[in-house]
Amino acid sequence: MSRLTIPESINDAPEASQPLLNAVKAKLGMVPNLFRLVANNPAALKGYLALSESLTEGVLPIQLQEAIALAIAEVNRCTYCLSAHSFIAVNLAKMADSEIKSNRSGLSQDPKIQAALQFAVAVSELNGRVNDQLLDAVKQAGYSDAEIIEIILHVALNTWTNSVNNVADTDVDFPLVIPF
Repeated sequence: MSRLTIPESINDAPEASQPLLNAVKAKLGMVPNLFRLVANNPAALKGYLALSESLTEGVLPIQLQEAIALAIAEVNRCTYCLSAHSFIAVNLAKMADSEIKSNRSGLSQDPKIQAALQFAVAVSELNGRVNDQLLDAVKQAGYSDAEIIEIILHVALNTWTNSVNNVADTDVDFPLVIPF
């Protein structure tokens, strides 16, 4: 059971969050527990949705976005996010199970994606204090400065959702995936 209150329905959420949750429901067909949990703070929900939407217009393909989410969720041992992003990786990004498993370990069958994941994991584990070799490796793999900034932003956003879910011990409403 979640350690923080998850509104049972959209109508149980703060009034300012209700239109945002209705938009999530219209887009996804459901309102996952993470969104209902964050709805306790309308400003946080608004910011989370805005940043998430903005990143869908970024330069990184959805497969890399989900690979980063999986790797960071594993680093942070976030069962909720591993479960949610495994579901998204299969159903929206159309990723193979073998790639999803590799991504969780910061690896990929694609050397360019693996370079991005190793960089993302290092950013997470080192709180952004990566050395020149790590930065050079991701650049040599073919990532531009714009792509590197976006990788870092995905790390930050996923670290935030991992932290929210780990603190709350959010009830998982996706097929369960347990950290390694």
